[in-house]
Amino acid sequence: MKTRLKNLYSARSSMVEQLPLKQQVVGSTPTGRTMKAIIAAAGKGTRMLHLSKDKPKHLIEVLGKPFLYYVLKNLQTAGIEEIIIVAGYQIAEMEKFKKQYENELNIRIIDQFQLFGEEKYGTSVPIEAVETEIGNEEFIAIYGDNLYSPKDIKKFLNTDGFHYIGVIHNAHPEKYGVAVIGENNYLEKIVEKPKEFIGNFINTGIYKFTPEIFDEVKKVRTSPRGEYELTDAIQALAEQNRVKVLKLEDYWLDFGKPEDIQKVEKFLKSAT
Repeated sequence: MKTRLKNLYSARSSMVEQLPLKQQVVGSTPTGRTMKAIIAAAGKGTRMLHLSKDKPKHLIEVLGKPFLYYVLKNLQTAGIEEIIIVAGYQIAEMEKFKKQYENELNIRIIDQFQLFGEEKYGTSVPIEAVETEIGNEEFIAIYGDNLYSPKDIKKFLNTDGFHYIGVIHNAHPEKYGVAVIGENNYLEKIVEKPKEFIGNFINTGIYKFTPEIFDEVKKVRTSPRGEYELTDAIQALAEQNRVKVLKLEDYWLDFGKPEDIQKVEKFLKSAT
């Protein structure tokens, strides 16, 4: 289940470094290509209310640009050259976004609704949708309404054969999915909104996966809330000692509610 962060974390590094696309080459795959990033952006974003009536919430503007622009530029700065957006709701608007920034960003769009319909919904579905595009390579996966720093993203650009989940320290972990971390930073389990204290590190929704993830997401069944949860697949891999934990050091910003627009604006202004 996707967890949400209500607080704004202070940046310790520049927000969006304007570097050329190919200035950095990190996270190379066995084929010699840089790692791809998968962006889950098929949902409407009902918590954005009327603001997402005619566009995906990821395209709501902040300081004159869609929020998604800042997400993708930070990925680019971290060394990601290929971006695959898994879209669905108002996909035509996402195509317009791609066209608008085609000279800056190397974007491909996959239509989740075309592949699975609108009935199959949840955080595991975008991963299942990209199996053909990814093939046998390792890749980064994030949600399109979350912003991470290039510095933190770079930590995930390794091809060591393990899966990784990004976590951050939070003073109120009971509101989120908490990662239980074992020896050598292996993930033991993720507990959603634990009633008893089990730790302060919460899931932030940034991952690095190997192709093993595709078999696991196909096994996921609907949760009690009727969705296909990515954390179920991650849990299955954790039980095989295949998932490690990386701790974010800079910031994690969530873009889920109208009041988050002002928070992100304030953050962007302070980072420039």
